[in-house]
Amino acid sequence: MIGFNPSTPIYLCTLPCDMRKSFNGLCGMVINFMEKRPDSGHLFVFVNRVCDKMKILLWDRNGFWLFYKRLEQGRFQLPSFTEHPGSSISISYDHLVMMLEGIDISSIKRRKRLTNDSA
Repeated sequence: MIGFNPSTPIYLCTLPCDMRKSFNGLCGMVINFMEKRPDSGHLFVFVNRVCDKMKILLWDRNGFWLFYKRLEQGRFQLPSFTEHPGSSISISYDHLVMMLEGIDISSIKRRKRLTNDSA
């Protein structure tokens, strides 16, 4: 079973990714460019230059999962990387789901909610 829950940290790579890369190539990007550990259990999201393909790399106890989505029409709406300098940005589960569903994140207005972060 996939060891993933909504509280898992998610990192979006700010460098466009060559979608020919598989497990080893993406692990190399996580280590060398994003400066993270690919076996940490975090989700690592990669998008190509045209923003119509996405790969997600995940370590699950004893091996890697690689999820790949190709859009037949349209593009993924990514956050502005100029606001987030560096090799990767941290995004929330909700943000990832909205990207996958084609929702323009820049036009979303999030209302204040009570959260219990200590639980």
